[in-house]
Amino acid sequence: MEQPLLSMRGISKRFGATQALKNVALDAYAGQVVALIGENGAGKSTLMKVLSGAHVPDEGTMEISGQPLTPKRPQDSRSAGVAIVYQELNLAPHLSVEDNIMLGIEQQRGGFLRRSEQRRRVREALSLLGHPDLTPDRIVGTLSIGAQQLVEIARALVAEARVVVFDEPTSSLTQQDVQRLFDVIRRLQDQGLAIIYISHFLEEIREVANRYVVLRDGEPAGSGLLTDTSNDAIVSLMVGRSVETLFPHVPHQLGEPILQVKELSGKKLPQRVSLKIRRGEIFGLFGLVGAGRTETLRQLFGLDRAAQGTVQIGNAYPACSPNARIRAGLGFVSEDRKGEGLAQSLSIADNLTLSKLQTYSTAGIMRLGARRAATRDWMQQLNVKAQGPEQTIGNLSGGNQQKVAIARVLHQDAEILLLDEPTRGIDVGTKAEIYRLIGELAAAGKTILFVSSYLPELLAVCDTLGVMSKGRLLETRSVDHWTENEILSVAISS
Repeated sequence: MEQPLLSMRGISKRFGATQALKNVALDAYAGQVVALIGENGAGKSTLMKVLSGAHVPDEGTMEISGQPLTPKRPQDSRSAGVAIVYQELNLAPHLSVEDNIMLGIEQQRGGFLRRSEQRRRVREALSLLGHPDLTPDRIVGTLSIGAQQLVEIARALVAEARVVVFDEPTSSLTQQDVQRLFDVIRRLQDQGLAIIYISHFLEEIREVANRYVVLRDGEPAGSGLLTDTSNDAIVSLMVGRSVETLFPHVPHQLGEPILQVKELSGKKLPQRVSLKIRRGEIFGLFGLVGAGRTETLRQLFGLDRAAQGTVQIGNAYPACSPNARIRAGLGFVSEDRKGEGLAQSLSIADNLTLSKLQTYSTAGIMRLGARRAATRDWMQQLNVKAQGPEQTIGNLSGGNQQKVAIARVLHQDAEILLLDEPTRGIDVGTKAEIYRLIGELAAAGKTILFVSSYLPELLAVCDTLGVMSKGRLLETRSVDHWTENEILSVAISS
């Protein structure tokens, strides 16, 4: 029987009263990809931190090629052949490709860097990845996200990694870069590396992985071959209950036009966008990277000033500023949850009430009790899992952070919700909750403008779908009259 290259057995880890991991096992074989699946907070990140040496397990053993692995710090795991490519890339943007790849393992003699030897190793690694065109002297900060990810992978190769972990690697990639990444992973398999692949997208897991391991609440929930297991069965293992559908449908009625946009243009993007959205409608907006979807939402919310065009909300034409658009009933949930969607260092209560702080102020004194009560109410309505209103937002899972971001725009009484990639980086179970919430909001008469790069959710959740390309809204139809092939054909058209 084939022996695993990496073996993790009986891994347990507790943080105070919280049992983060309990008796978890995971095997990774040379030349294969094992998918590590689970909801946010299931223990995936903690398990990988144990593997990386960032956490020392309370119980359990690890082996690489039959040799014990007992890292006390990340350097110990790296030296043993473990490399992790994180969702948030760990690069120095001001340094060159060569300097990033060789950081910590510089080639030197007599106190001087051996630049020629370093460049040879860097070029060799990039060539193995199929990208000899990525030159060692390029500054990393000037590269695309996909190219930066290649730099991370090349660093793993130069460090002679035998086990490579990919943690949500496609969340910020274009579709073209995703396929390039999959090609790279296949090359790594051909070289005999063991790959651990973490993702919330079951479709891409099936494309790239051989086996799967599911964690739920820090414990093993199931494992096996992907060819022998349906998506519904995997989702049921993740959430601990039967899942009838990944896309719950909530009946809702469409009313009169509430948002009308005519000839909206920015300095570069968008270009002469016109659309009409009705009360209670879920309007999807699809396009490839650079199509202008996010720019359109930012101009609708008043974050960016339009070069021309009008935005009509009901019967009014509000001024182009976020305050004016909020007063007119718009709410915006940014795709950049960390950078601008939420204040990561502030509490749930701070984030949720930022748009209407004046509601809780009397004579300049903040009524903290009333604010906490309102926050608890919204947390209960949206099923936000947290210790309480004062917990720091940065300590929540991605799915719970996203619920707080949506709760904020609901708390500000928004009638029209602009949602930019609201399910990115969120587990399947939480996605289903957000889909249901969007349907319930539409049933309550709210209007949703839903931007996403994930076609199955747009076709399942939306009433109407518009496709953008190069800044223009090319075509709008009822979702019943679209197919995925037709949507992509329009999206790549000139």
